[in-house]
Amino acid sequence: MIARVRELVCYRELIRNLVIRDLKVRYKGSALGFLWSLLNPLLMTAVFTVVFTVMLPQNIANFPVFFMAGFLPWTFLSSSVLGGTSSIVRNSHLIKKVYFPREILPLAEVLSNLVNFLLAMIVLFGLVIASGIPITPAVLMLPLIVLAQLAFTLGIAMILSTANVFYRDTQHIMEVVMQAWFFLTPIFYSIDRLPSDAHLLGIVIDVRLWARRLNPMASLVASYQDVLYWGEFSGLDFFLRTFVTCVLVLLIGYVVFCRFSSVFGEET
Repeated sequence: MIARVRELVCYRELIRNLVIRDLKVRYKGSALGFLWSLLNPLLMTAVFTVVFTVMLPQNIANFPVFFMAGFLPWTFLSSSVLGGTSSIVRNSHLIKKVYFPREILPLAEVLSNLVNFLLAMIVLFGLVIASGIPITPAVLMLPLIVLAQLAFTLGIAMILSTANVFYRDTQHIMEVVMQAWFFLTPIFYSIDRLPSDAHLLGIVIDVRLWARRLNPMASLVASYQDVLYWGEFSGLDFFLRTFVTCVLVLLIGYVVFCRFSSVFGEET
């Protein structure tokens, strides 16, 4: 595995070119170009703000900041997972023509979405300042939270890109799964609104606790919201559990990917 990571470093120029290509293709023919990476989250935030402050009121002050602090990480995950799932099949012509580490394809997909995510974070910081929410020292934890999500997202993308090579329905299934996953993640509602105790078959379940344990994105979104909206750090033990989970997902994804990558050319 270490040898493969070193090989990736040698192909860093190819990774860079693929990321740039993806960004150019994404906005090709668009009058606003890269500005869409800033406008899209603003427009979506405006829509959800109207829905959840006027039509279905939520008892959340500065709702646009709360929502965007969760929606931007979610968009990064969703775009990366859906794009990463099809990355191998979509680039089968490259795989059959020339050798390069196959993991470059989902990696480039995730990194191009990371660029969009970081650009959109500029808008979020502007919204935080405009809303009068103080930026506290807790914001220094933001790079680690982003790094944790990057590991988690890349791991998921590698697992699904592998599955999609052998089972092409994976792409379509994930489109449905991502919609359900969105509503199961506390993006437009506070996780505190979930019941702390629920009874299932006579067993008392802490729904809030298990929502975070079973859904790493819930923990990541909570970390973003804690730092950017609440101005506080989630707690070292909570973040360490989240970080370790994300790294484990990356390691599992990479092992699975490496295990089957040698037959990608035959299967695609």
